Amino acid sequence: MKFTLVIYTAPFSHEASSTALRFAKTLIDEGHEIYRLFFFSDGVHNTSRMAVAAQDEVNIPAQWHDLISRYELDSVACVSSAIKRGILDEKESARHELDATTIHSSSEIGGLGQFIDANINSDRIISFG
Repeated sequence: MKFTLVIYTAPFSHEASSTALRFAKTLIDEGHEIYRLFFFSDGVHNTSRMAVAAQDEVNIPAQWHDLISRYELDSVACVSSAIKRGILDEKESARHELDATTIHSSSEIGGLGQFIDANINSDRIISFG
């Protein structure tokens, strides 16, 4: 089956993000396809390359980045949610005349059109948060 996962919560404020991460790993282990990961609202914080966890804590954004990179998953951070929260790629950084990018290279900033596409092309949409 093809799944799209929608993550609405920040990595350190709610269990939903780590639950989504474990669910994604399980889907892959069971042979399912992840069509797209869509990070929305505070969930865009999961795509931040600037997040630092304490030494005794798990860095959930880094784990998302590793999973997305390892399996070449399609990962999208909602543009309106991302820019409000300081999650920027090169294009958005230049557009807003800023000098930093904060999104992991494994993810891209995109619009709700990509979410609609995922709804059309996935067998199941699972929301976390």
